[in-house]
Order: sequence, then structure tokens, then C-alpha cells
Amino acid sequence: MSKRDLKKYLTELSKEQLEEQIIELYEKFSPVKVYYDFAFNPKEDKLLQESKVKISHEYFPIRKPNAKWRPKAKMRRSVAQKYIKHFIALGVDPFVIADIMLYNIEIAQTYASNNFIKQELFYKSMLNSFEQAVNFAISNGILSDFRDRIFAIQQETIQQKWKNKYDFEAILEKIDL
Repeated sequence: MSKRDLKKYLTELSKEQLEEQIIELYEKFSPVKVYYDFAFNPKEDKLLQESKVKISHEYFPIRKPNAKWRPKAKMRRSVAQKYIKHFIALGVDPFVIADIMLYNIEIAQTYASNNFIKQELFYKSMLNSFEQAVNFAISNGILSDFRDRIFAIQQETIQQKWKNKYDFEAILEKIDL
């Protein structure tokens, strides 16, 4: 069904029929429920805090009480990417999205400062996240608001002697940060 056909169909329905269909969609499909729950009660701060906790657990997992072993850090970039995509789909404020993008890199750098990471993919992944965050900030006109954090991330790559530190620097040189 095309968008035009859908519009035509919807105009033929009565208000009560439309309400019934929306309620049915809300009950049947989780993404519709999530959208309406957010649209009518946008607790962006709560969403941001929950996502930061989940992302930090990727690098600093919590040891369960009475456990004899400490869980290993999974360091999955995909967890943060899932939240970022979800926030974009919901239409969350760009400041919140940029904050979570940068937080993901900052927590990874905190982990890397105390742990040796031999996987090249980790560094490449963080570079991709950094470039995405910078591009997102530019495209939303909020680069100046995050300038200090972006610069601090780049400086931390130099401090930690990341192999791709010059690639981080090159991204900032393109935008004269």
C-alpha cells in the first residue's frame, strides 16, 4: 500500500474507527507503544541515564553478590549504537543524542586507560563513533556546545598512545576545532 492509498483509506474512516485502529496498533506492536509512551511522557533524562548505565556495564560489568568470579568486559559498540538509533527514531533532543555518543567514547577511554586492549577493531570502532559524533554535532548545529568534550576525547587518544590517534586529529583538523 502506498502512502497516498493509506491517506485515502484513513480519510474514509470515522473518528471512532481511527481511534480503534490506533489503540489496536498500540496494543499489538511494541514499537508503536514505545513511540506513544515517549511522545506523551518524554522522560529524556531517565532514558539517558538508563542508557549510560547499560553502556558503562559493557566496560565495567557488575559483579553479582556471592559470585566467585568477576564478569569480563564485553566492550560492544553495538550496545551504544542501539541506543543512539533508538533515540534518533524517537526524536530525542539532539543534545541528548550527542551526549550519549560522546559518553560511549569517554567510557571506552576510561576502560582503555587501565586495561591493555589488543584488538585493533576496538580502536577502529571508537574512531568510527568519534567521527559519527562529530558529524552529528555539526549537522545539528551543536558542535560548539560539545567542543570541549570532543577535544578532550582527541587529547586522550594522544595521552593513551592509541595507534590511530592521528586519525582522530585529522577529523578535528577538517573542522578547525
